[in-house]
Formats: sequence, structure tokens, C-alpha cells
Amino acid sequence: MEEVLNRFFTTVDNWVWGPVMLILLVGTGILLTIRLKGLQFSMLGFALKQAFMPHRKKADGSDHDGDISHFGALMTALSATIGTGNIAGVATAVVTGGPGAIFWMWITAIFGMATKYGEGVLAVKYRVTNQRGEMSGGPMYYIERGLGSKWKWMAYAFALFGTVASFGIGSSVQSNSVAQAIQTSFNIDPLYTGIVLTILTAIVVLGGIRSIATASSFIVPIMAVLYVAGGLVIIFLHLDLLIPAVKLIVSDAFTGQAVAGGAIGSVIRYGVARGVFSNEAGMGSAPIAAAAAKTDHPVRQALVSMTGTFLDTIIVCSITGIVLIMGLMGTSGEFIKPELTGAALTTTSFDHLLPGPGGWIVTIGLIFFAYSTILGWCYYGEKCAVYIFGEGFANIYRAIYVASVMIGTVISLDLVWLAADAFNGLMALPNLIALLLLSSVIVKETHDFKAKRQSGELH
Repeated sequence: MEEVLNRFFTTVDNWVWGPVMLILLVGTGILLTIRLKGLQFSMLGFALKQAFMPHRKKADGSDHDGDISHFGALMTALSATIGTGNIAGVATAVVTGGPGAIFWMWITAIFGMATKYGEGVLAVKYRVTNQRGEMSGGPMYYIERGLGSKWKWMAYAFALFGTVASFGIGSSVQSNSVAQAIQTSFNIDPLYTGIVLTILTAIVVLGGIRSIATASSFIVPIMAVLYVAGGLVIIFLHLDLLIPAVKLIVSDAFTGQAVAGGAIGSVIRYGVARGVFSNEAGMGSAPIAAAAAKTDHPVRQALVSMTGTFLDTIIVCSITGIVLIMGLMGTSGEFIKPELTGAALTTTSFDHLLPGPGGWIVTIGLIFFAYSTILGWCYYGEKCAVYIFGEGFANIYRAIYVASVMIGTVISLDLVWLAADAFNGLMALPNLIALLLLSSVIVKETHDFKAKRQSGELH
């Protein structure tokens, strides 16, 4: 039975992450970039300011509608996106696609910022207040409310794919990564790791979005700064390798010489696929968190959401990729294909270029990034589940999710990973269709925000 399921999910996975999907993902970003006149470039500075400045209240001192701050919504989204993809995913892309895959990750991120922006606009515009007085939003809501009731089947499809994916890519796969990393580094039995991790997860997720946002706002910035700082130290210590590494990344992006058989298509495919896997632009997950933000206009939170892709891929993934290439270059500047892959390769590269603390930076980063991903995906999965089964299912979902964290630490997850990857990709289909059909709404809201800022109605 396991072999049959393995073949089935392999087929689905290959189709979902095949050329058609990758073209649709990047193509949506290109279309939105054109229609928004390169907003991700012209308004990036303003967007970063909105993300990291304190939340402003209304003139009367009351809060805007929403559950958490702009920063809290961004950190919740980043908690789910900055994870194993930034450490293991980048290494996999380099091994399978060659150094040029990093370049195509950058290109994917640039256009993905427009996609993430569009998701944020629609998430806030079409969000609703649930029975508990909390905000609910995301693709299922902007599909139903933006496209109309005849598209509701597609909203349910997204919610179903998101619910199933949360138990794999969100909980069990991440907890398994934590357990394996701790066992390798500290020789601690996965069972004990599972017990502690399950308790820590339960304490946070049972408190809902405010608790998750609070924990994410503490964990994500500290670990991201530590990881990026460690990578920058390595780069500065080996500054002579930086220019050759960047040249190799760019040249290989168009020649594919490092790939077996010299297939440039493999370079692009793995670069785009890993880029999307890392920053989740177009997947439809991040707008679920964006919908909870306290904001005076959909565009303001959308700009904040857009910075997530910039921080995740352009900053964090770039650090990983450049350090990997620096560590894998021969004396004459050629790429030496490694025997290792995934997190093991990243750990080895950091440790080789920064003996001692280098490997620890990756190990500790992996543990905390994976834990924060568990927290963020619980919120995503819960919102998808209650859309299908109703608000009364929220506590049941949380209990099942916490249990899946424990299960993930003590079982083999090859099939689970494959299935989760497939369902994660399937989430993108209804979301991208909605983005394309509602692109005029995104443009209209953008014009409205700019006009109100120009008139002084909004700051």
C-alpha cells in the first residue's frame, strides 16, 4: 500500500511542481509587476518602514480593525516561511540545479514580491469577523467574496489542500527535522525532543493568533539576525571568494554547466521551485496571517506582506546560497558538486568556513526556524479547517495538530513529506487563478491608497 501511495504522490508532486505550475507562479508575478508598475521597487523603502515602525492608532486613540500589529502579522507569516527551505532547500537547489539556481531564486523573489503584495491586498479587503470576534481571511475568503458563490468550490478546494498540508509541511515534517538535528548534535532521543516540543507547541498555539504572533515576534527576529550575522561574518572573513562566487552564480544561471548534462532548464526549474518553496509567494498561505493585521487600508498591510519575500529570499536565502558556493568552489573557481545535500551540506559549509561556531549557527537556526514554522502553520491550517467545518472545529484542529507534532518526531516521514509537498503545491492553483481574475481589484485598491496618501487622508 505504501508503495502505491508513494507512486501516486510522486506523480502528483511532479505534475504540481512541473513547468506549467512554475510558469504560472512566475507569470502571475510578472503580470502583477507590470500592472502595478514595479511597485515592489518604488515602494520597498516605504513598505519596510511600515513593517518595522510601531503601530499607529486612530486619531481618537482606538485601534484599527484587526487582531495583531503589522509587525506581528509579518512575523507570523515569516515564522512559517523562514524555515528548513532557507537552510536545506537552498542546498538542495544548488546540488540539483547548480550554482545558477540561486540566481533564479532571486528572479522568482523579485516577481514574487508583487504576488505576495496582491495576496495581501485581497486578504484584508475580503476578510470577515468570525464568531469569536477575530479576523478571518485568505484565499478561501477572497475567492468566495471576490469571485462570487459560483467559485465557492474552489475556495473549499484551497481550504482542504491547506488543512492537509498543515499536518505535513507545517507540523510533522518540521518536528522531525528538529528531532533529527538535536539527536545528531546532542545525542538526545527523539522521544524526549518530541515531548518537550509538543508541550511548547501546545502552550503557544492553544492561545490562538495573538499568542502565536507574540512568540513569532520574539523568535523570528532573533534567529534571523543570528543566522544572517553568522553568514555575513563568514563572507567578510573570506571576502576574496565573494566576487568569484557571485560571478559563478550569474554565469551558471545561463549556461547550466554545473548541472549534469548541462541542462539549463534544470537550473531554472530548481531555482524557481526552491524559491517558491522558501518564500511561499503565490501559495496562498501568508495572506491568512495578513488578514489578521490591524490596518487602515488593505494596501498598507499588503506592502508589509511584500517585505516578507524580500527578507526571506533576497536576504536569508542569499546568505545561505553565497556561503554554500564559496565553500564549494575549487582553487580555480570551478563548482565542485558535493556528496552531501540538504541541511547537512549547509552545516558542513558553514563549519568549514567558520570552524566551531559555523555549524552551531546552522543547527540552532534550523531548530528554531522549524519550531516557528510549526507555530505559523498551525494558524494557517486552523483557518482552512474552520472554513470547511465551522468555528466549533478550531479547538479540535489544534489538538490534532499538537498530536501530529509528537508523531512527527518518532516516525519515518518520507511518504508524509512527499504528500505534504504535493498538497502544498495544489494550494497554489486556486490561489493563482483568483489573483489573476481579481488583479483589477488589486490595481484599484493601490490607486485608492496612493490617492488618499496624496490628499493627506492617510499618512
